[in-house]
Amino acid sequence: MAAHGRVADSTPELDAELDLLEERIGWDLAESLAQLDRLIETLRPLGEDDLFWRATLLRAEAIERQGDSATAARLIGEVHRWAAEHGSQRLISRTHRLLARIATNTGDLGGGLEHMLQCVTALGDDTPPAERVLALIKLADAFAATGSMAAARERFEQAFAAATEIGHLERQTTALNNYAYSEYEAGEPQRSWEVLQRLRALSQAHGRPLDAAELDTVARVALELGHVEEAERAARAALDQYPQAPVEADAQAAYLLTFGMARHRRGDLEGAGTALAESAQLCERHGLGRLAAGVLAEQAAVLASAGRFEDAYRRLCEANAAERRQRDADREKQARTLQAAYEVADARRQAESFRDQARRDPLTGLHNRRFVDERLPGLLARCAADGAPVIAALLDLDHFKQINDSLSHQAGDAVLVAFAGLLAQVEVGADGFAARLGGEEFLLVMTGAAVPESIMKVADFRQAVLAHRWAPITGELPVTVSIGVTAAAPGGTVADLLGRADEALYAAKRAGRNRVHLDELADLADRRQRRD
Repeated sequence: MAAHGRVADSTPELDAELDLLEERIGWDLAESLAQLDRLIETLRPLGEDDLFWRATLLRAEAIERQGDSATAARLIGEVHRWAAEHGSQRLISRTHRLLARIATNTGDLGGGLEHMLQCVTALGDDTPPAERVLALIKLADAFAATGSMAAARERFEQAFAAATEIGHLERQTTALNNYAYSEYEAGEPQRSWEVLQRLRALSQAHGRPLDAAELDTVARVALELGHVEEAERAARAALDQYPQAPVEADAQAAYLLTFGMARHRRGDLEGAGTALAESAQLCERHGLGRLAAGVLAEQAAVLASAGRFEDAYRRLCEANAAERRQRDADREKQARTLQAAYEVADARRQAESFRDQARRDPLTGLHNRRFVDERLPGLLARCAADGAPVIAALLDLDHFKQINDSLSHQAGDAVLVAFAGLLAQVEVGADGFAARLGGEEFLLVMTGAAVPESIMKVADFRQAVLAHRWAPITGELPVTVSIGVTAAAPGGTVADLLGRADEALYAAKRAGRNRVHLDELADLADRRQRRD
């Protein structure tokens, strides 16, 4: 017990450690995995709580970055199932963000966009602002990857504005860098250059030099615009920063490719060949198949510039073969990711089913008191804003205790089920619902119809109950219902609405039962509508 207490007391420190790991997950994968394994063992005594599954999801990301997408996909599915069952929107959002990364990295750009849309949709009110900004940036990346640049630009600007509002410089620069690179990839180097000028101005204003990734973007765009010397300076600066820079372990290979391209454009074929050869070695070491194909293609171009056309042709064939191997590997990873996505979707459906079951009366299948408590406040607020009517009817079966006492509780349950079946047939409008509040008391909420029309529906329902063939269940005992009806007042609360419906119900009981009693406020609303 003492050990468990010490773990619980250290939860804020463990949370902070996880936050740091999330930022640095790609710097040193071996060290990140070792830290995560230690964290998971530390968190295990707490049981399967949010921190434990956050650490597990981070472990899945580290494993995916190592190339084991099958194990990563299985872990993501486990995390998502737990998150869906326990209502952890933050974890649900993060599982979709990781699935989006995997889908995009394996060439499934549409799948990447779909997961990022679900990631953003799942963000809850308690999501930290910086995490919300990151999700917007990744959504913009996904739009850009699918060629939807108008949507991407809008999301990049939203992300930048949100990051500026919270004063998060790192998120601001990430938004602008990704924005610029997306424009470059879309064949819009001039637009990209304009975004990079914003990035430079922002960095200068904060006395912050461009980091390695940003310098690599500058180099790529400068090359496209013909600014070869500036491109080479930026590419060299990115490589100089790399040993000390907090960037992913495989980034050096990409920076070397850019540097090789810059040297090639300047005419330094030997220097280009050296940089590209080093990049190719790193690609092989880290399993960077897609980047390796690009390196081989650039090597072929360098060989052609040197007049070695046969060697250039062979290298180009190697590049094409590398692309084919990468496509095959991507298809295999896509299949694994798709399996994980199916498991995630299944978990979501299962969680939604559990949620719905928790808000339904197990006997009648109608909604229950919990559903009413959750749904009705928002419904009243929306309808008040729109000026739309909301009618509430409280229904109580007359002399129901007599059925239970003189027949059986089984007969009483059968009456409740049949009554609920009749109630479920009432047209309640798009946002209306029927619920069992407990015992023999029910609630009917109707929207989209004026008071007179709603009153007619309730009166027709009372007649349907009276005319129903109850004899097979109750014999000679009649089944009738008393109903109290009211309308929501502007600015009124749930308590006000149900309280007035309850008063109207008891007025119906006092008047002899088996009748509908209209609350005074609803009656006034009826008369006002008739005057109008």
